[in-house]
Amino acid sequence: MIKMTTILQFLLIGFVFLGCRKKDVPVVDYANEMRKFVIEISAAAKAVNPEFIIIPQNGSPLITESREQDGVLAAEYLAAIDGQGQEDLFYGYDKDNKATPNDAKGYLLYYLELMEANGVEVLTTDYCSDQAHIVDSYEKNEAKGFISYAATERNLTNIPDYTVNVHNENSEEIENLSQAKNFLYLINPTEEYSDKNTFINALKETNYDLLILDRDFNEERYTELEIEALKWKKNGARRIVICYMSIGEADDYRSYWKKEWEKFKTSPDWLYKENKKWRGNYKVFYWMDAWKAFIYGNENSYLNSILDLGYDGTYLDIIDGYEYYEEL
Repeated sequence: MIKMTTILQFLLIGFVFLGCRKKDVPVVDYANEMRKFVIEISAAAKAVNPEFIIIPQNGSPLITESREQDGVLAAEYLAAIDGQGQEDLFYGYDKDNKATPNDAKGYLLYYLELMEANGVEVLTTDYCSDQAHIVDSYEKNEAKGFISYAATERNLTNIPDYTVNVHNENSEEIENLSQAKNFLYLINPTEEYSDKNTFINALKETNYDLLILDRDFNEERYTELEIEALKWKKNGARRIVICYMSIGEADDYRSYWKKEWEKFKTSPDWLYKENKKWRGNYKVFYWMDAWKAFIYGNENSYLNSILDLGYDGTYLDIIDGYEYYEEL
């Protein structure tokens, strides 16, 4: 029989171990801190390149100070962004290839239409692979004046082959976001493409007006010359190339990740829990200065590397990360 003192010792050790992994969440204005973060990123980028494009994904209610539909417009936030990305507007909200419920769609549409009315271009990504749903997605988004992409894979791994031509394919010069009529969102190419050159060559063979890519292929950084080469459609016309950057979560496959952070053996103060829906992605206290330093504000930051490579802008993900903390 195990002695009671031994049991208590095991329980105490377990409590201490769990306690080291669990952090108290600071109480802040989570939504406003995210809004401020985006504004800061925009200011840092545009100080280097005034034409640099800032596109947050999701979190569209941040357009009003209260995030209510009758709220006062967040003027500084509006001035800081050029576009607004939105997933699952017409398809994919509950399940891929399934129509988004009317109540969720109506809620999102209010803020997205308000964005458009205030000079912010809306880019939507629906997740559907059935041909009828793809056609319906493009038609509904176009009717609203949104630039859209029907993604056949939730993980954004491929160049879709659902049509012979790119939706709204054209030979026009695309020099700013308002001129784009379509886009390709592909940030996980290693599942479909064996190496970086094969992937780059596949992109060169497309006529998308705008590309949203990750900064690296696997752990291999693109070069400035490669990004410049991608700024031309197959038909010879100019296009825009945007770099994806997650600011509401940290990823264990990014260059900044340190091995000792695994399993929270030791970790920075800003690192919180793993996202159970996306393994390898970790919630962060995005309002902390130390996390922000990874993202912008110094020569080694993620944003600086994007600017140095010559991307035309950045696509900021997990903007709706404030909702996670509000719901704790």
